[in-house]
Amino acid sequence: MATVALMTVSDGREYVHREIASFESSVETRIARALEHLGNRVVTGKGAVHSNDTAVSISRELAAHNPDLTIVNIPVWAFPHFTMLAVKQTPGPVALFSNVDPSYPGMVGMLAAGGGLDQIGRTHERVWGDVNDIGVLRRLDSLVRAGAGANALNGSTFGRIGGRPMGMYTAVSPTDLWLSKFGIDVEEIDQYELVRRAGEVPDDAVSHARRWLEQHAAGVHYDGARLTPELLERQIRLYYTMKQLIDEWSLDFCGIKGQPELTSSWCTADIAEAFLNDPYDWDGPKEPIVCSTEADMDAALTMQILKHISKTPVLFADVRHYHADLDIWDLCNSGQHATWFAARSDDPAENLARVHLYPEIFYFPAGGASVAHIAAPGEMTFARLTRLDGRYRMQVLTGRFEELDDATTQRLACASNVEWPHAFARFDAGADEILGRYGSNHIHAVPGDRVAELRSVCRFLDIDFDAFGSLR
Repeated sequence: MATVALMTVSDGREYVHREIASFESSVETRIARALEHLGNRVVTGKGAVHSNDTAVSISRELAAHNPDLTIVNIPVWAFPHFTMLAVKQTPGPVALFSNVDPSYPGMVGMLAAGGGLDQIGRTHERVWGDVNDIGVLRRLDSLVRAGAGANALNGSTFGRIGGRPMGMYTAVSPTDLWLSKFGIDVEEIDQYELVRRAGEVPDDAVSHARRWLEQHAAGVHYDGARLTPELLERQIRLYYTMKQLIDEWSLDFCGIKGQPELTSSWCTADIAEAFLNDPYDWDGPKEPIVCSTEADMDAALTMQILKHISKTPVLFADVRHYHADLDIWDLCNSGQHATWFAARSDDPAENLARVHLYPEIFYFPAGGASVAHIAAPGEMTFARLTRLDGRYRMQVLTGRFEELDDATTQRLACASNVEWPHAFARFDAGADEILGRYGSNHIHAVPGDRVAELRSVCRFLDIDFDAFGSLR
């Protein structure tokens, strides 16, 4: 649930303000009801802003609720300096809203206020029209989601379990930059904690989880070597230990290095990474906790934003291979995909019925289960935060996950690693453009079209929006 602060700005002439107060109130009420109908919490000011004093007092009162988005409602001609003063007291994302009514010059008031904010460099978005119009409401919903995606970062904590994996510069971000730009603290936790605490997890909880996986997965393919009941239980203990660390350190999102220490000498983190990102586990429904493999910090940051704007789990994958003959990309990573993507169902049994737990391959001699499935088809938004000469950019593509025939699916999965999860994607951008300038080996995705939200997030966070293909 997002929190939206809603304030209405009025005319500074007392006799005019009294005359138009009921109209202003009716517009504010319609906006509040529409946003609440979308599932948001709306807090409003005590009356309309109609003086310097009320501009400061009302905005400070609303700012105390730490809103994900503050909407300044300008339904009439309103003195622009009231908006300027109010917004100066509002630290988070801001949008100006104006109804379009020829009887009242609200549009004039919004443009005058917006121009003033532009002059002082205060980023904001603008929406106009009848809030009961579906297009206007969608735009407002998009901005609320974007505000939630941006605001959720400030004051949050990322737990980095282990350090840089296998020399990946793109998996490591400067912690001082994260704090200064996004308000995120980074808690460094050694991977040894995952090993040290394993024996503290209750045996009955571990055996219950193993039996649940054996019952609901399409197959648990024990081979007596790299996947045994004991190794699967070790992975489950790692998952429970991660949940314990998340609670102890108040982590909002996290990443696990994994390679090579855990994957060579203990077990893979695939079970933990998949089910942390899922909206459920064997103990019931839960909030997805973003967890990136290889402790990829900008991956986790991207995923955290996407989670808040989409309200769904987020895919993590390697850009593994491009099948030019089919114009299909194999987005594949060693067990990281949340099982939710197998069917994108609210029923975990429906998703797990398409999931196989295979023995890990030779890259990971410690063994364990790889969480394998094929992502369900549908329209997707793909994104990744990368840095160009130190400045953040959000690289964004649109496209879809494709459902291929069984023979082609098997052939493509076997061409890389059939034991790993796959999402077969077709992008609305050419391979030359993607391979020529995409800034990471990892990519992330959520269902639907979330491009508008990502554009607004970029404005709110002062990062560059870098579009590919048809978005350019």
